[in-house]
Amino acid sequence: MASKKQKKNKDKYSLSDLKTLGHQLLSSRAHINNLPLLLSFITPSTRPKYALESLLSLQSFFLPLLPQLPSSTHSVSQNDPEFIYRTWVRSKFDDFVQYLLDIAICSESNDALREVVLDTLMEFVKVGNGGKFHSAIYHRLLDRVVHSSLDVHDVLLDLLSSKYFKYIDIRYFTYISFKKLSQRIGAKDISDDRREGLDTSGVNQPEPSLDLSVHKLYHLLSHIPPLEGSDVKSNYDMWNAAGIFTGKENEKGHTGKQCKDEATNIKVLSPANIAKKMKLRFTKAWISFLGLPLPVDLYKEVLVNLHQVVIPYLSNPLMLCDFLTRSYDIGGVVSVMALSSLFVLMTQHGLDYPNFYEKLYALLESSVFMAKHRARFFQLLDSCLKSPLLPAYLAASFCKKLSWLSLAVPPSGALVIVALIHNLLRRHPSINCLVHQEGGNETTTDIKSAESGADDSTNVSSPSRVKSSMKTGIDPFDDKQTDPLKTNAMRSSLWEVDTLRHHYCPPVSRFVLSLENDLTVRAKTTEVAVNDFSSGSYATIFGDEIRRRVKQVPLAFYTATPTLLFPESDFLGWTFKLKDKDSTAVLDNTLKENGHFSAKRSRGESS
Repeated sequence: MASKKQKKNKDKYSLSDLKTLGHQLLSSRAHINNLPLLLSFITPSTRPKYALESLLSLQSFFLPLLPQLPSSTHSVSQNDPEFIYRTWVRSKFDDFVQYLLDIAICSESNDALREVVLDTLMEFVKVGNGGKFHSAIYHRLLDRVVHSSLDVHDVLLDLLSSKYFKYIDIRYFTYISFKKLSQRIGAKDISDDRREGLDTSGVNQPEPSLDLSVHKLYHLLSHIPPLEGSDVKSNYDMWNAAGIFTGKENEKGHTGKQCKDEATNIKVLSPANIAKKMKLRFTKAWISFLGLPLPVDLYKEVLVNLHQVVIPYLSNPLMLCDFLTRSYDIGGVVSVMALSSLFVLMTQHGLDYPNFYEKLYALLESSVFMAKHRARFFQLLDSCLKSPLLPAYLAASFCKKLSWLSLAVPPSGALVIVALIHNLLRRHPSINCLVHQEGGNETTTDIKSAESGADDSTNVSSPSRVKSSMKTGIDPFDDKQTDPLKTNAMRSSLWEVDTLRHHYCPPVSRFVLSLENDLTVRAKTTEVAVNDFSSGSYATIFGDEIRRRVKQVPLAFYTATPTLLFPESDFLGWTFKLKDKDSTAVLDNTLKENGHFSAKRSRGESS
């Protein structure tokens, strides 16, 4: 009943009446009762023109009063009428902000009205805290957006990132809010015992509402522009000049690491100090976010962009080592995506990761040659195997495993494998014995005698118990072994590469010929650029072939007109019979010499 009565009261006001109420409120305190009436029009269900007119009047009323209003938590003094009045106005302002937030997160509201609402809220953020940045209102805005039902690509998120993330102080408080939101979402997830629901790949699967919140959190966090050029840029754009980055003179009157803003005559921190503060907040926000149970699709997207978007701007990139090592240990495509960031930490930041090459060796499977991000993986694989300090057994295991995979991968994968093997043989001359290694040269203790339960004294290697384990047609390489030390790769050979010389795809058979050169002579050979082949596919191979100029073109006609489908030499001693209801036509060698005939003619002769 109350809502119907309130709606009826709204309907009796026209747009001109709302303008009059707004002018009266701004002109005199005697019309303060117009304030609750105008607030009643700030709802998602109100017509956009009415809501917009009331919003503009209320914004003009509250903005000059904000620096004078007491805080929301301040106790009311009964003896001061002015203070009571300002406290009441403050409560109405809090209601106004709440109504604006309701409109902002309502996807059914008019987009133009939502943009004005966002601008109004950001104006309150600018001066709402006694003329300084009001972080509480801004945090409420981000909290409502993240936990709302808005889509990731909603217009409000795009407006927030495009219009306001260019200001350095807004970015600073955004990082602070995102850290709090991530911690709150993580605490809620732990309390609901959802961390026990792990999928087979080792990545958590959050429920739909949490899934959407995490996606929006990542969308906003990834759209904050990084802080670049801190050593060159003398000042930054700030939403509130008297914000967090303003400094104070020391006791001796020197400004120290501060610079003066000529436009506002306010001393602000130097670019170096601002960059240091921003890096710290950036690091805390991202570390808190990466601790959340990320959905599988978002988990992969984060891993793909982490080495470019996050690691260069962290205050201490080694803080990501736990997240990356857990991702690298999962296996499969997740490990392939985590390899880029882990490689950056190892080569540029001194991360010591034990068993790195064992895990890298385990990633060599036929499925990786069809993965979406295989190009980056092959480039990193080539870089990881570039060091001349690698043991011979390790280089041999990688070389032999790649050679073994060449039998089961597409032609594009075979091209990459040939390029990687070429570089490995050139970098590590000690494994060139794999190119041609005859059997019978290596001997080991008879394994069968060791398994028969004999004593230790009988298990000692002796001339009578040592025999060759290299038999014709048997490859000692163990392709199921995950430890490169135990694969017996040094006792094997690259016989699989020899089969590629007869590959059905001409580019593969031509490229294998490059391995026939003496790769031990480094002055006469050069390394193959793996990135030229890493992103290949059937389409790229076909495109290269049709663009290739050939000297001899196969003819599309016969020099002599054929009289038979198959030559006689293919079916020596065979007789073909054609049977039907009436008669049987027999094809013998005599009839073949006279030419071919039809079944219809044979039926006529038999009749």
